[in-house]
Amino acid sequence: MKVTVWNENRHEKTNEKVSEIYPEGIHGQLASFLEEAGYDTKTATLDEPEHGLTDEVLNESDVLVWWGHMAHEEVTEEVAEKVKQRVLDGMGLVVLHSAHFSKVFKKLMGTGCDLKWREADEKERLWVADPTHPITEGIGEYIELEKEEMYGEHFDIPAPDELVFISWFEGGEVFRSGATFKRGRGKIFYFRPGHETYPTYHNKEIQKVIINGVKWAANTNTPEPVRGNHQPLEEITKK
Repeated sequence: MKVTVWNENRHEKTNEKVSEIYPEGIHGQLASFLEEAGYDTKTATLDEPEHGLTDEVLNESDVLVWWGHMAHEEVTEEVAEKVKQRVLDGMGLVVLHSAHFSKVFKKLMGTGCDLKWREADEKERLWVADPTHPITEGIGEYIELEKEEMYGEHFDIPAPDELVFISWFEGGEVFRSGATFKRGRGKIFYFRPGHETYPTYHNKEIQKVIINGVKWAANTNTPEPVRGNHQPLEEITKK
């Protein structure tokens, strides 16, 4: 399976705390454990030509993992539309944390994708809402993070096809933290944790969920629909 990890790679260049937690960038950390899981993984970042997402890269990617936060608007409409079309054509998409506000995710959801948020170093407990789902394989009843950014409802997304995780925060809010969607032939997994100033992507359970999510999102050679004007398969009897 070929996986491309995309990250805007801006916090790492401007925030010393982030660069200490992720010296190879958030994309580098994500790619490292995906490679260890056996995936053929490459990275792409915002400041590369075409944001690193050339037609060749996208066409070769079975799954695209997307992390963004402070530079959503710098992603060109052309690239966002190309990514959207690849998802509709069957590429999997794993959307992490603040990428809920990315152009790609908003285009695919058709909603504003806004929410409540707060940075207060509070505990997050991610409850498994669907223990039968393959994304939760190897995970217990919940994952507990000592410190994370709070996201709270209402989360302005369409009703998920499947709700996989629900988060509770120390301040009292809850949030639909793991949700799946199908668009065209593509599968999308949104997973909430991963604020840049916390070492969330070093957590083995969070890594396991993302590894499972990438595996789930990959297209398994499903048939390509034929649309438009179509000749009959059988002879139509004229009356």
